[in-house]
Amino acid sequence: MTRTVLLDTLKDRPAAALVVDGQLQDLAIDPITDAPLPGAIYRAVADRPMKGQGGLFVKLPEGSGFLRQTAGIAPGQRLLVQITGPAEAGKAYPVTTRLLFKSRYAIVTPDAPGLNISRRLKDEALRDQLESLAKAAMQGADETLGLILRSACAGANDDEIAEDIIAMRELAQAVLADVQGNAELLVEGAGAHETAWRDWADPEPDEVIEGGFADHDVLEMIDALLTPRVGLGQGHMMIEPTRALLAVDVNTGNDTSPGAALKVNIAAARELPRQLRLRGLGGQVVIDFAPMPKKDRAILDQVIRAAFKTESEVNLAGWTTLGLYEMTRKRDRLPLAELLA
Repeated sequence: MTRTVLLDTLKDRPAAALVVDGQLQDLAIDPITDAPLPGAIYRAVADRPMKGQGGLFVKLPEGSGFLRQTAGIAPGQRLLVQITGPAEAGKAYPVTTRLLFKSRYAIVTPDAPGLNISRRLKDEALRDQLESLAKAAMQGADETLGLILRSACAGANDDEIAEDIIAMRELAQAVLADVQGNAELLVEGAGAHETAWRDWADPEPDEVIEGGFADHDVLEMIDALLTPRVGLGQGHMMIEPTRALLAVDVNTGNDTSPGAALKVNIAAARELPRQLRLRGLGGQVVIDFAPMPKKDRAILDQVIRAAFKTESEVNLAGWTTLGLYEMTRKRDRLPLAELLA
């Protein structure tokens, strides 16, 4: 498996692409506006609660945020909040008070004490080594600070990991002490190139290329993502956002062989996580799979669960009485079509 990270620009904005064995696996593009990026941390001012919605608005320098954790919060109170995703048109930015200070190897978690090492790291000797390293780097830190060591630690040396832990620890302590004052941006969210460095390190890329979108067919791959149709052998699926939900229609096309429906449905289930991630689509997703016997649903259920296993914040609701499949996926980035509009 060959992993290539390309750092380039699109429409004069920083962009990054992760290509694995010639296939585009992830994509990050900075927005054209100065809108806050997911991960940005603010000092905010609590505003009015929204009765019936289980949350309240907070004042940010660039507008408003919507916070769902409201227990014990009074209007006018200063809060530290983090942007969790993009804002839909005309709506407030989703925010949380559960802050994460995230880097390549370490994540510091205020008010969530304890040391956690990625479950993907199975080697007991490595886990013991990382635990000793983490305890040394966190010595003297506030007891309310927790630490998560990411799976990318497997390919790093001790000094790099220790420096990352200490940097995130010091940043967390500085931000947590800066509560007083007006609404203000305290930590910027990660841009496209920083996201590539931080989140595409497991496993370590075989090559990091400055530029190269044109030479590695990334521009053609992006163009394909701007059309609804996704080829699946002789079949295909159509991915079409609406105001209320995301509709996915799976078709067998010219394949009339026995088991054609199950075959194309399995292909669609395996491909859908990548397509949603690259297109930046989420919310309510309704899939109209190609018609197949009900007995085959158990097989498809297993494929769907396996396909979305590594995707964060996905809820697989299952089948409706009309034979549609429903799920939800967190909106963690702006839609690609909107970014490139």
